[in-house]
Amino acid sequence: MFDAIFSQNSSEQATSTSIIIAVVCSFFLSSLIVLTYEFTHRNKPKSANFMIAMALISIVAATVMQAVGDSLARGLGMLGALAIIRFRTNLDNPVSITYMFASLAVGISCGVFGFTIAFAGTFTFCIAAILLRFSPFWGTEEFRGNLRINLDLKDSAEEEVEKLLRQFCKRFKIDQFRINSSEQQTQGEEENDDAPFRISSNPVMDHNKEITYHIWMKDQAEAPRLMEMIYALPAIKNARLRFSVPNPDL
Repeated sequence: MFDAIFSQNSSEQATSTSIIIAVVCSFFLSSLIVLTYEFTHRNKPKSANFMIAMALISIVAATVMQAVGDSLARGLGMLGALAIIRFRTNLDNPVSITYMFASLAVGISCGVFGFTIAFAGTFTFCIAAILLRFSPFWGTEEFRGNLRINLDLKDSAEEEVEKLLRQFCKRFKIDQFRINSSEQQTQGEEENDDAPFRISSNPVMDHNKEITYHIWMKDQAEAPRLMEMIYALPAIKNARLRFSVPNPDL
């Protein structure tokens, strides 16, 4: 029975058993893709809604392909119906788009009863994704952020800051150098008992410099320790670290 089902290549003569097996296979294979996505993105923020959608969209694709079958009229009608739906979710990560297309391809293959293609493609895709996970090309842009420090113009603590960055970061570069000026009122000399102090009419200009580093950290968990060590430097007035992390892998 299973040989006949797996060798079937037309949805016009599909039985209820073959339809159920196609839907179950599409969900099983898309679940493998979701598990592979979870494994390859262990250290990255993930959206639960995206992972659920990735597992269910293969069932939708399989159902659509079975409903359309070999009918051109059904296909055009389905195309018009789907054109009405507007998807507002933006997939910013190209890798996430690839995973979503893989799940769609599984559903389409199972929907036309191309089980051999579906299984071979899924296993090849998952193995390739896992191998790329351990390659030097994977994750080169993760843990990327901007470090902004403020210090007095006359202080030269850049060397100490860059020494810390070499310890915690894969690489870094100066993105911006800026000098800020602010007025400070100073108290003058004592005049008399009634007015012990007078405000100077000539305010003193306070100059400080602001340096922004573009950094790639080795481990994002070490960020608090890096900030503590930077704040421990006497010349540092203020420091802020902001990671350039997109929405949770949409």
